Amino acid sequence: MIEQLLLGGERAPAAEGRTFEVLEPATGAPMAEVAEGGPEDAARAVEIAARAFDEGPWRRTSATERGRVLLRASGLVRDRLEDLARLEARNGGKPIAAARGEIGLVAAVFEYWGGAANKITGETIPIQQPGIDLTLREPVGVCALITPWNFPAVIASWKIAPALACGNTAVVKPASQTPLTALALGEILAEAGLPEGTLSVLPGPGSTTAGALVADPRVSKISFTGSTEVGTRVMQTAATNITRVSLELGGKSANVVFADADLDACLEPSLWSVFDNAGQDCCSRSRAFVQRPVYDEFVQRIAALTDAIAVGAPLEESTQMGPLISEGQRRTALDYLEVGLAEGARHVTGGEVPEGPGYYLRPAVLADVDNGWRVAQEEIFGPVLCVIPFDTEEEAVRMANASPYGLSGSIWTRELGRAIRVAKGIRTGVIGVNSASSVFTEAPFGGFKRSGIGREMGMHAVNLYTEVKNIYLSEA
Repeated sequence: MIEQLLLGGERAPAAEGRTFEVLEPATGAPMAEVAEGGPEDAARAVEIAARAFDEGPWRRTSATERGRVLLRASGLVRDRLEDLARLEARNGGKPIAAARGEIGLVAAVFEYWGGAANKITGETIPIQQPGIDLTLREPVGVCALITPWNFPAVIASWKIAPALACGNTAVVKPASQTPLTALALGEILAEAGLPEGTLSVLPGPGSTTAGALVADPRVSKISFTGSTEVGTRVMQTAATNITRVSLELGGKSANVVFADADLDACLEPSLWSVFDNAGQDCCSRSRAFVQRPVYDEFVQRIAALTDAIAVGAPLEESTQMGPLISEGQRRTALDYLEVGLAEGARHVTGGEVPEGPGYYLRPAVLADVDNGWRVAQEEIFGPVLCVIPFDTEEEAVRMANASPYGLSGSIWTRELGRAIRVAKGIRTGVIGVNSASSVFTEAPFGGFKRSGIGREMGMHAVNLYTEVKNIYLSEA
């Protein structure tokens, strides 16, 4: 059975009749055949969305009713959590426990925006003329939502939910490696009452399908999550039509551990801040800066914890880390390990390729890394931790900022003043103090520098999906 495109809520074959195989990372074998959308399909999807925006009911539906649709979708996601989690685990190579958590987060995101939809407000402004000046938040129009393969369902919900809550129509372009849960979410939203034409899901190659969406002048808003290199091209193409763009791109985040930190509390979160999802996370704290008095102990203990990680099949309940998404991604991680060792890093543990099928790789720790080396500067997107010593607070901040990226990070210290100074000093979009958590449904998320533009999540996302209209009502 072929997984067809979802055009305006209805399944349809690709215009050219092409399909592609979706592989299961745990085996390398095909798990689904999916219709391959192309430029003609992108044009059809945008036409459907533009017509629905101009003529359809969604943007004219009350904000309260739009919220009810999202709340119903949240309930349907929870009802089908296990099936969706198994689909996400198989398609993305995720441990089933992690996949359940991610699908639960999807439900929470729809729930949040279901409640937020009728709380999107304007303002009244005192002016010098007699009368009233006020602002409206109006939907921006057709939104092209381009999502990555590392957190397919979660990141799709981060874009779909606020876009719909604000009254827009949307075309979702999921990554070719992981389109299955995005298609499922599109069907769930239609079942929840989303009007025909409001949402399409268009699997296909990024270079052609996403490229056609980005270049289409009828698209009013592009939201892209992916690599910095592709994000650069998206921004360049969007400039032709002055299309609004938000970008969540790469990262090389710092995990700063001071000598006064509680290592017992720090080590386990630090471990998973880099090895969760097999290191395929823009927020991965893959540079651990550790103050010298605790450096050796940190390296020894993090290595022992790394060795104990249960790498295995995604659907096994005991699995803590699954395979990488593809053979190419595993090869990239192995190449970076070789680069790091050639640059002079000390190999502490990991980096072995287990026997058997699938794209598995044991997580690796490199110590005594210089912050200027490629392995410490370039995004690996794999399970490789670089441990870097430092002496002073000022040095830690300077090295953390010596990166083209600025997405996430953590600080571990018992001294409140230091925590405040360092959190303010590091140029990054989100940061956790004595925590590896920094991404929440209710709070803004996005990056500095080459990590992106704009803030998803929380009510800050309203800025991405609305236009501000100013209205002056004269007394005369």
